[in-house]
Amino acid sequence: MASAVKDSRPGYGHLLRTPGAWTFLLPGFLARQPFAMLTIGITLLVQSTTGSYGSAGAVTAATGVSMALFAPQSGKLADRFGQRAVLLPGVLIHVAGVAALITLALAHAPLWALLAVAVPTGASTPQVGPMVRARWAAQLGGSPLMPTAAAFESVTDEFTFVVGPVLATALCTGIHPAAGLVAEAALTLAGGLLFAAQRRTQPPAHRTPADDRPHASALSVPGVRVLIVAFLGIGTVFGGMQVSLTAFTQHIGHPGINGVLYGIFAAGNMLAGIACGAIAWKVGPRRRLLVAYGLLALATTPLWTATAVPLLAAIGLVVGLCIAPALISGYTLVESLVPAAARTEAFTWLTGAVALGQAAASSAAGQLTDRFGPSAGFLVPLAGTALALAVLLTLRAHLAPRASTVVSQTSAAAAGTAPEERERELASA
Repeated sequence: MASAVKDSRPGYGHLLRTPGAWTFLLPGFLARQPFAMLTIGITLLVQSTTGSYGSAGAVTAATGVSMALFAPQSGKLADRFGQRAVLLPGVLIHVAGVAALITLALAHAPLWALLAVAVPTGASTPQVGPMVRARWAAQLGGSPLMPTAAAFESVTDEFTFVVGPVLATALCTGIHPAAGLVAEAALTLAGGLLFAAQRRTQPPAHRTPADDRPHASALSVPGVRVLIVAFLGIGTVFGGMQVSLTAFTQHIGHPGINGVLYGIFAAGNMLAGIACGAIAWKVGPRRRLLVAYGLLALATTPLWTATAVPLLAAIGLVVGLCIAPALISGYTLVESLVPAAARTEAFTWLTGAVALGQAAASSAAGQLTDRFGPSAGFLVPLAGTALALAVLLTLRAHLAPRASTVVSQTSAAAAGTAPEERERELASA
């Protein structure tokens, strides 16, 4: 039995043959595509109408902060009442918020008005990625294919970040500054409704009986709090790169290259994700996270020194290659740290942390760019990842799954696994 489990560990083909997988993967891909278009669409629209990277960064930050604060609440509600019940109203509110933001920006409304409407726009952003991950967890349980599923989701996320920024930039620069956000709203509406319609594969709602205590929040798990800090640091890379690449390409007089450069950065992330999912790892996800994060902090160091497009593209590719292993390892750890009743919430905390880090980095990079030039914004990813790495190294003990959790998951996946093999799995974690 143990050998059978070992043989099934790697392989996207085996994963994609999971019953019902395609019914939520295809609409999920369409529904999560707008996530990669939202912040860059806001940045390009607001910068075009105000002429200020600081204002664009502030509005983007307001969107990201509200997204980060409300996403875990959305995840908690999805765990309790089902994904469809949360997704349908969220999609409609988000589309209305984007429409209001476009209208105010084109009317040259004051900054406070843009910030006010950015809050509900970000808060209602559909959390499709965490919902898809929760569906994988519900389908696979304690299967050894869960790391492959985490890798597959990272690849899917990064593919959207290859396509999304290029599409949004092309629409904003080639058609109209608001065209990127118009497309984002349309895709959110169509994809969100299609995904919500897939009721058969959604995880069961974990309603709290009247005589039971309320569900513990995923935030009560120490390991989740450590992962939130790590994902905040990853968010600073996304936000700092987005604003700084926009400013850099504007500065050299080739704004259309922005989407290409960001696409190269995201492509590195996607390629690394594909490789991570195809490898049968002998090292546990905690060690992989620490190594990958150290490499990520190192890779961001030379960004601010790049003055030529080819060099910046090469460094961005390396940075991207380091992000996917860190993300995949973090998401893989959730399954062993958090009970099923709080898993969607945990995934949304991590996604929200990325959004919050991205928002803070967008604002900081925008301010640095306005004051010191386009290269100054690249210091933000370096500072964010270095601080997060220090926290990870200090609190890494909290990322070790409890023995009872790992043994129960191993038993569910392979009842015949020998005790000594279980001990090795715990040691490698």
